[in-house]
Amino acid sequence: MYLRLYLNCKLIVENIYVLFCQISMKKILFRKLLSDCLVFFFISLFSTSIIIWVFQAVNFLDIIVEDGRDYLVYINFSLLNFPKILTKVIPFILFFSFLYIIAKYEIKNELIIFWNFGVNKIELVNFFIKFSILIMIIQILLTALIVPKTQDLARSFLRTSSINFFENFIKPKVFNATLKGLTIYSDSKDKNGNLKEIYLKKGSENNFQITYAKKGGFKKIGNNTYLELYLGETISVVNDKITSFKFSKSDFNLTNFDDNTTTYKKTQEVATIDLIKCYHNLMNFNFLKIEKNFKVENCRKDNINNILKELYKRIIIPLYIPVLILISLLLITKSKENTNYFKHRFLIFLMGLSAIIISEMTIRFIDNDFYKNIKIFIIPIILIISLYSLFLFKFKFIKH
Repeated sequence: MYLRLYLNCKLIVENIYVLFCQISMKKILFRKLLSDCLVFFFISLFSTSIIIWVFQAVNFLDIIVEDGRDYLVYINFSLLNFPKILTKVIPFILFFSFLYIIAKYEIKNELIIFWNFGVNKIELVNFFIKFSILIMIIQILLTALIVPKTQDLARSFLRTSSINFFENFIKPKVFNATLKGLTIYSDSKDKNGNLKEIYLKKGSENNFQITYAKKGGFKKIGNNTYLELYLGETISVVNDKITSFKFSKSDFNLTNFDDNTTTYKKTQEVATIDLIKCYHNLMNFNFLKIEKNFKVENCRKDNINNILKELYKRIIIPLYIPVLILISLLLITKSKENTNYFKHRFLIFLMGLSAIIISEMTIRFIDNDFYKNIKIFIIPIILIISLYSLFLFKFKFIKH
């Protein structure tokens, strides 16, 4: 009797130990697969983002060359655009990384280790769904909070900065309108920055002043920058009355002119909570209690489509991240021994690419129709449910 009891207890302990070892091994396997995916993801993400940022930073050189801004303005403006680049490439890089690593595991027979240690395929799917939700939340935080803030900060550097290098933005044989209300043209420019055959026009359509000069150059007195003109004539038109005078030398003050930089916030730079409040008020909803004196830039009826599209980009498009992870996991539905495996892998890649394209294309269908928008908003949710149902049907309900 005691021997039987001893053997039963020993068997129970051994089973518990085996079960504990299996659970520990499952955790190790899951962590290994996830860490490989994340390492490849982060390397690909930052290398791709930096390449795109470098190309974009080259385009931003116009801030110095064309507008005559300070180098610090250019550096700050360029760096603050990096988070926006990250959010744009995250979905594709995430999908590609998981697709590549899972395919690599299958080709190298490393997934067999999972199945041999009792890992059910639906367990693997559940694990990565939880992870995808975490990535989705991070993406929403980036698109809804960080990117609008950094975009606003980047634009604020332009709004509050002044033109420091007037010599830079005046190019020969090019009409320049960087300064508000002033157009400058020069026929040629020597290596010392001296201009020849200069044309300046300031004012409105009915009241304006045109100045011609044979030559000229820049000079700075204190905080003011002047265009020193020689051998020219100024023609003024005020209320259809024309007056003119010739000069041998004249100083044209450029510091008095503002630049043409946008001074108001664009919709993409407005905080997400402000956009939600704006849409709430424009649609006369009663869900939220909003102060009566609430005001936000661009909160107008004629801008409601742009507001909805911006909210869609910030909140709804990140919902496609779980969709992309589930699509990449379709790789485990077939073994590499299957004759159609490589065709299957290519079709999965096309499915993921299509999901990314759909997420971006549906922005065009956003309009004032609330119920039509709801149908577009639930597309990623329907895709998540459909894909997960497919996994359940294949791995849990069908006995192999």
